[in-house]
Amino acid sequence: MAQNRLKIALAQLNPIVGDVAGNEQKARDARAEAARMGADIVMFPELFLAGYPTEDLVLKPAFQDVCRAAVERLARETADGGPALLIGLPWREDGALYNAYALLDGGTISVRFKVDLPNYGVFDEKRVFEAGPLPGPVNFRGIRLGIPVCEDIWSGDVVECLAETGAEMLLVPNGSPYWRGKTEERFNIAAARVTESGLPLVYLNQVGGQDELVFDGASFVFNADCSLACQLPAYTETVALSVWEKSEEGWACIEAPRVTVEEGEEADYAACVLGLRDYVEKNRFPGVVLGLSGGIDSAICAAMAVDALGPDRVHCVMLPYRYTSGESLKDAEACAKALGVRYDTLPIAAAVEGFEELLQPMFAGKPRDITEENLQSRARGTILMAISNKFGAMVVTTGNKSEMSVGYATIYGDMNGGFNPIKDLYKMEVYRLSALRNRWKPEGALGPDGVVIPENILTKAPTAELREGQKDQDSLPPYEDLDEILRGLVEQELRVCEIVDRGYDLETVKKVERLLYLAEYKRRQSAPGVKVTRRNFGRDRRYPIVNRFRDQGMVAHRNDEALQRATGKPRMSEMDV
Repeated sequence: MAQNRLKIALAQLNPIVGDVAGNEQKARDARAEAARMGADIVMFPELFLAGYPTEDLVLKPAFQDVCRAAVERLARETADGGPALLIGLPWREDGALYNAYALLDGGTISVRFKVDLPNYGVFDEKRVFEAGPLPGPVNFRGIRLGIPVCEDIWSGDVVECLAETGAEMLLVPNGSPYWRGKTEERFNIAAARVTESGLPLVYLNQVGGQDELVFDGASFVFNADCSLACQLPAYTETVALSVWEKSEEGWACIEAPRVTVEEGEEADYAACVLGLRDYVEKNRFPGVVLGLSGGIDSAICAAMAVDALGPDRVHCVMLPYRYTSGESLKDAEACAKALGVRYDTLPIAAAVEGFEELLQPMFAGKPRDITEENLQSRARGTILMAISNKFGAMVVTTGNKSEMSVGYATIYGDMNGGFNPIKDLYKMEVYRLSALRNRWKPEGALGPDGVVIPENILTKAPTAELREGQKDQDSLPPYEDLDEILRGLVEQELRVCEIVDRGYDLETVKKVERLLYLAEYKRRQSAPGVKVTRRNFGRDRRYPIVNRFRDQGMVAHRNDEALQRATGKPRMSEMDV
């Protein structure tokens, strides 16, 4: 390797949490591929050997031991004179556990530790790791490499320290999950560090689904002038070569792939497909089964499942009752035919009426109400779970974020299932993504081209069909309004009065907030689902189930004089204490 030329292979790969042997072999295979490319060094994502995020698994000494043994084996292999490795793993030293990144070269190991441990939203690293000291660069064959790990570039301190101690470039391994608008956010952060330090930056991100998180890859390189020198694809594994040269101005990437990545609704859809695919594959399910009702939510979930797994691994079941319309039967069948999946119809009258007969002595004298409606949903849930138990396919549950927010779903009924690809999509987003899928599909999707969701499903009024003539908006505000109210309450934590100021009725907003709080116990028992928004239910938003707070919509008070005028109560200094 000439001192003024460097070839870095970027291994944008999909590890599996806990599969240390599998991840080790992935690294070995990537190194062999990089050697064929003529690379000097191969770079892997954050905590690659362990998988990311490992959560409390990383606290197990036995797991730490297996990771350490794997990196030592890989290090010994680098004594062959081939490409060096930069790879992440948990590392215990002097009684402390670190999120480490290791340089393996010539049979030796040099480690650097992550400094800034994220502890917000989906991240909880301070729970399991100790923060490392501010690092200097690591010497690689005479080149001083700065290795800030993921969150280390989200503020300036670590990069400043590396620049001041002689780093010549910044190689940043990441486990950065997708949410809407993340690409621009990453670019802005990276550009800020490049501008401050004057150093080129490699941003290498992992790809793949891990529980509700989706890592979109989309790795990139900025040269020291903030020009984009490399852009790898999103949602796809790849090992790509970047070629670097050193001049009087420093190092620059002169050759690397540049592709266009999905943005906006295309990125959301692709994330849902990848999240579902990896949840099924990594948990070793042979396929999936779902109830296909003729409505928009189950239709888009079926399309995502086929795009993720192929039609042969998707089983759709129509479970009609007396309130199921002929229109729904026709639409569900047309959707299944367009997707090319197995489609069965199992009427549920015997199950529902059997439950009603069983309960009749106890319910005698009580009027019919939502209890009987929920029996229909729970009968469907039981049947789908029975099919799952018998054949091994995972049940896909199909509730959207609007319904999950306000509890418009039946626990132990239509909420049954192993995974929900649209859990973080509001109802109107489901409509938009359904229309999108009819004219486009992601790269690598296994479903058919063209229209897969019949037009009638996109245009008819949504209904659960649990009673005669039922429509969702008998119980809920129009979804156009409901979704915006929920964004204010969930994503933005706005006061009720602030949402009212946007043009919504006070009592409607208060009702939605009340339903949101009441449904917390249901959400705690719901299936995991792909994170798409900045704030999903679960990791991002942790509310108590027992919660009597209700925002009454009072105007925000900026000082205690305003509080006294509004309430008639004296200021604290005037009150008896």
